[in-house]
Amino acid sequence: MKSNRLLIIDGNSIMNRAFYGIMSSKSLMSADGTYTNAIYGFLSILFKELEDLKPDYIAVAFDLKAPTHRHKMYAEYKGTRHAMPDELAQQMPIIKEILKCMNITIIEKEGY
Repeated sequence: MKSNRLLIIDGNSIMNRAFYGIMSSKSLMSADGTYTNAIYGFLSILFKELEDLKPDYIAVAFDLKAPTHRHKMYAEYKGTRHAMPDELAQQMPIIKEILKCMNITIIEKEGY
């Protein structure tokens, strides 16, 4: 009997990794100037995982701007982190739209 395989991806983590991993003086951009380096990197990682793991189900979890339970427990949680760069922030809604078009479930919940 085959067991089902679930792949859950930390969307913010992979987008950050892809964004900073594909940075150069000539970052990937669309014709209208929209940065695409994080999108390209995210999809490259996603397609590799799909090929390697062959999951039956997949979901991508993204953080929301609202504080999490960790912030409520410790006010300085991630207190030294810089804000998300605009070049990355503008790619977040695009990757979410691509995932929706691919019928991949997106998970977002305030407080988590």
